[in-house]
Amino acid sequence: MSEQPLNIVIVGGGTAGWMTANLLAKRWQHKAVKITLVESPDIGIIGVGEGSTPTLKRFFDDMQIAESDWMPACNATYKVSIRFDGWSPESGVNSYAHPFIGQLDTFSERAFYVNCMTRRLGLDVNVKPEDFLFNGWLANYYRSPKTPANFPFRIEYGYHFDSGLLGGFLQRYAQTQGVTHKALKITGVKYHPSGDIKELHTAEGQTIQGDVFIDCSGFRSLLLQQTLKVPFQSFGNNLFNDSAVVCATAPLTPLPVETRSTALSAGWAWQIPLTNRTGNGYVYSSAYLDPEQAEAELCKHLGLNRENTQIRHLKMNVGQVSEHWFKNCVAVGLAQGFIEPLEATALHLVQTSVEIFMDHYEKGGFSDQYRHAYNAVIRERFERVRDYIVAHYKLNTRNDSEYWRANRNNEALSESLLQLLDVWFRRGDLQQEIQRQKLDSHFGATSWHCLLAGYGAFPRLAANQPNTGDLYKEHNLETFFSGCLLNFAAQ
Repeated sequence: MSEQPLNIVIVGGGTAGWMTANLLAKRWQHKAVKITLVESPDIGIIGVGEGSTPTLKRFFDDMQIAESDWMPACNATYKVSIRFDGWSPESGVNSYAHPFIGQLDTFSERAFYVNCMTRRLGLDVNVKPEDFLFNGWLANYYRSPKTPANFPFRIEYGYHFDSGLLGGFLQRYAQTQGVTHKALKITGVKYHPSGDIKELHTAEGQTIQGDVFIDCSGFRSLLLQQTLKVPFQSFGNNLFNDSAVVCATAPLTPLPVETRSTALSAGWAWQIPLTNRTGNGYVYSSAYLDPEQAEAELCKHLGLNRENTQIRHLKMNVGQVSEHWFKNCVAVGLAQGFIEPLEATALHLVQTSVEIFMDHYEKGGFSDQYRHAYNAVIRERFERVRDYIVAHYKLNTRNDSEYWRANRNNEALSESLLQLLDVWFRRGDLQQEIQRQKLDSHFGATSWHCLLAGYGAFPRLAANQPNTGDLYKEHNLETFFSGCLLNFAAQ
């Protein structure tokens, strides 16, 4: 770095903007870096309640922010699993869970894989993911994932939280770390002769100069897409959902430690338990359902009187930009792309995008030397997460609407996903195929087994059953996990 401070300007606040500010400030606290976040005072936060993967726990650990400080401020609860209801009824599976994977599961993952292979051979053995993974037990018994001091294994977990409150909390924390906040409306952009962004002009008459600009302006993508004209690549040919209708209901008692995703006629409904309320939403395709119908269906699903319910409508751009880092601008969050919220990957992609950017920027001596390598990595991350979400729709066995049949008949699948499904249905080694494709960056072998087994993606049972070979029984996993569960209290 030169003797002049590196001037980083973040455009847009919210959870993505302030998470970015905190990550940059923490990593480069001992370097000559100045961080300014500019957000319009006119633009509000969606704040519908959100869930995370365990990556967010690492973020707070890295920031040295205690759960006792941020969770009460954001009405947050623990999350150990995602439950899917009604996605594959014709297979005989009405509900399954995708628990987060922790250290305890090293004792049972192999048995889960073997049982899945045994079931693919037509034998009747237990393949319920929540039986083989300890977080499934925590979720079923409403137990907190916080481990007692004498418990020797680490439990992985995420959170449910009010995204509006979390953005505010992260803003206050970032300002204590030296981040400058400016509530200004950007009205213009000036360029260097190279095409890099030089400065921002605001309605209040201020000029904000920067060396690096981080676009966290949401779906508007003010800098990367609107100003620098980087194209957006839609995933609409294999992810149909583009809309959501949301509302809040009373808090649940007892508080679940899992998100619930329930298949409806043209999409699915989420249930996110917070301490003060329950966040609900219906993610759907506007090609198959209009907003009025979506409202009515969500209210019926929740048992609500539509006339007395506050409902909001949202639109989603599902896809990613062709280049996440272009010129001296990096897009983060909704400005870079979005994969629908089915597996709560949004903040995971924010966090990893910023961390990987910092790695590449440092490696290049605080230059754009590794910009193309960065873009390749992030594009790949988005595409592989997309594939995992697409598989939820492709494998569905619902026949109650054209929407579900169209998803099942959709042939717009990536080569990576086609190879995974081919290995599974040919009774090959799925773990080996995932390693071959180097897919462990987000959804690894256990997650894929959860999805495929959870959907009941198996052949018919063989006529003759030996009634042996069920490792769940032979390894006595029920006794093992039941004993472990005694160490955990209710949330």
